Amino acid sequence: MNGWEANKNKLLILWSSGDIEVANKMVLMYGGVMMARGYWDEAVLMIWGPSVKLLCENQTLIQKVDEIKASGVSVCACIACVDDYGLRERYEAMGIDAIHTGAVMTELLKDGWRCVTL
Repeated sequence: MNGWEANKNKLLILWSSGDIEVANKMVLMYGGVMMARGYWDEAVLMIWGPSVKLLCENQTLIQKVDEIKASGVSVCACIACVDDYGLRERYEAMGIDAIHTGAVMTELLKDGWRCVTL
């Protein structure tokens, strides 16, 4: 089995929208149930762009992301965005790794992961 087939049950959610409704009614709703329901073998929630700032402005969203992490989803954020918004300490306090998301996203896509971008 090639890497593409082996990774077809792995999902990357790329959350870039700064819209609260997109966060609540799709990203965090689906992200909160997908592992418990066995939809995917592995999942990553990548926070990028305006969603980096939105998350830090809303305690309810932070709690939902904590629940998503507890369900087994890996969560990371774009280090450039985190630094541009001056939020490095906040992300460290939330236990969310700020990384070079472009490189990671590219690697996952090349390895055959599915991707949803919102």
